[in-house]
Amino acid sequence: MRFSVDKQEKYTVMTLQEDNLNSLVAPGVKSEFVILRNEGTPNFILDLSEVKFVDSSGLSAILTANRLWKDIGTFILTGATHPHVKKLIEISRLETVLTIIPSLEESVDYLFMDEIERELNAEGDKD
Repeated sequence: MRFSVDKQEKYTVMTLQEDNLNSLVAPGVKSEFVILRNEGTPNFILDLSEVKFVDSSGLSAILTANRLWKDIGTFILTGATHPHVKKLIEISRLETVLTIIPSLEESVDYLFMDEIERELNAEGDKD
């Protein structure tokens, strides 16, 4: 399995460098998610810009990431632009469950805005 990880102070980006996110790749991807979660990565962006095909095992891996980050921060799926990947997301109605943002740059901007909003809400709860 080929991928890159870019760790920043407030988020980590994992770019999957595979054509397929399928049953051969998904278990390794899930393992990496667990490792990153256990390292304390507060926010996580999964970049699928190089992926051309996702099957049900791949969808399961994506949903695993969403579940892992639900309580500690934000999970964003980005780069899901290939027609086959987009179609599967639409058919599966994942856009109702996941935060899906077109580009990596927009994803990073979203994370920072989301963090500001959480901080403001936390301050408002104290008053």
